[in-house]
Amino acid sequence: MKQLDKLMLRSFVGPFIVTFGIALFVLLMQILWLYLDDIAGKGLSFFLIMELLAYKCVGLVPLALPLALLISSVMVLGNLAEHYELSSFKSAGVGLLRVMRPLIVIGALSAAVSYACSDYVIPAANLQFGSRMYDIQQKKPTLNMEPGVFNEDFSQFTIRLGGRSDNGRDISDVLIYDQTKANLGELSEIMADKGVMYSAGDGRFFVMKLYDGHQYVEQRPGGASGRSTPFMRTNFASYTKIFDLSEFELQRHASSLFSTNRTMLSTWQLRQGVDSISLDIATRKQGLSNHLLAYLPELPRDTTVIRPPVAIAADQMAQPRYLDLGDSLALVENMEEKVDSSWRNAIPVVENNETKEALNRALRDKLMDHPLIFGRAEWPGLDSIVNSLTDEDRDRVYNRSRSSLRSVTGQAESAIRLLPGIEESRVKHVYDMHMKYSMAVVCIIFIFIGAPMGAIVRKGGFGYPILVSIIFFVIFIILTIFCRKLAESFVVNGVFAGWLPCVILFPVSLWITLRAMNDAKLISTEKLGQAYRRARDSKQVAALRRAVRKG
Repeated sequence: MKQLDKLMLRSFVGPFIVTFGIALFVLLMQILWLYLDDIAGKGLSFFLIMELLAYKCVGLVPLALPLALLISSVMVLGNLAEHYELSSFKSAGVGLLRVMRPLIVIGALSAAVSYACSDYVIPAANLQFGSRMYDIQQKKPTLNMEPGVFNEDFSQFTIRLGGRSDNGRDISDVLIYDQTKANLGELSEIMADKGVMYSAGDGRFFVMKLYDGHQYVEQRPGGASGRSTPFMRTNFASYTKIFDLSEFELQRHASSLFSTNRTMLSTWQLRQGVDSISLDIATRKQGLSNHLLAYLPELPRDTTVIRPPVAIAADQMAQPRYLDLGDSLALVENMEEKVDSSWRNAIPVVENNETKEALNRALRDKLMDHPLIFGRAEWPGLDSIVNSLTDEDRDRVYNRSRSSLRSVTGQAESAIRLLPGIEESRVKHVYDMHMKYSMAVVCIIFIFIGAPMGAIVRKGGFGYPILVSIIFFVIFIILTIFCRKLAESFVVNGVFAGWLPCVILFPVSLWITLRAMNDAKLISTEKLGQAYRRARDSKQVAALRRAVRKG
């Protein structure tokens, strides 16, 4: 049996490494196209690009592992079945699950590696990739002086070259617009017939030395009198302009600025984020509810403590005590006992029912004779109260009512506008947290899909295995995207959406494994053929009967 395990491991490791590298490369190229416009033309060093690719490769490991396991398992079992080695194992009493045992162990180890990468390595890699990509996006393109093109790479300067020699230094017909003092109304223009350009200071400065040119300066009218200033024209034989190239360098920002993104959080950080968002939603709802108390004081105030106050030192202030359910019940029972005892002291205990009813009637008659009850009148209605006011007071009441309605409506509309976005962020946090587990579990599921499929198709190599694997992997990706959209649309719960691809593929893997263990085809066409033949025979019999009746 150990020889069988060694054989399976030797047969599996090679294709797994190759397919994992291919899957990682294909997924990386797919992602790289999204950032190609941000990277091209920025003059980035080779090592910086390799650093970005390394960070992105780490983030693609949980997606490349299941694909590599699926393809390699189909290839290994397909090769065994194609060369009748799997049939030899079965004839010797070795079942399919025993043959698959080393692959199942590798799948379990891959699931652990996938979860470890998703929870520990990928958040740090995504954090570094996000910060570096932001720095690259903010970086200006490399300086490129093309003849006949207005260049605006330098801030507040526009440069046009009429011509440039092959050596890259000599230039002619130079035009420079200087807008450094445009906020003061001063515009400057420099024109030169020829010149040279070069870098200095170890590439930190760009120098343009111009010859035989003119400088024009125009200022807008200013001063108290509004008189226009004279137009100035200066001729020069030689003029040197130095530009600082520090704005073209890559500015690195702190990685902590991007640490709150979902893709850069581990499982426990996502869980804390879900709790914080839930508290934020509850706080906003409570604030909206208590906001109505300013206009409707009869409503009960929501006194739920959503965020307990921070405990203060004992020497400064006694810590507040929050009652649990048992303490609250004991407090209520104690109050009821006190109320009952005080009521018993005020009213004598009466055992006779007739005497009790007589006391109740006497108490009711006494209350009805009270001045507050005796002088009661029917409610005249709101209109009569408003009509009793003067015109000035009535307008003041109406304006106050409109202002209150606008305030309440504004608060409600703000909550309606903000709460769905906050709830969507919470769902995304929940979905991303459970997808870390789901991507790990699918590694094991793909072993139970790929190995039986290899035993069924009985083809090795890169032909049928890749075709079969791509079909199941595309189905998994489609399910993942579809479930994400369902969760973000609040159709299903975020937890259920994260596990739904595994829930759908798990019964499929069991069915394929059972078919392979029974040496059955994936889809049996015998029953379909029998049904077709029966239908064809019935048509022929019916046609024969019609012919007999006509004859």
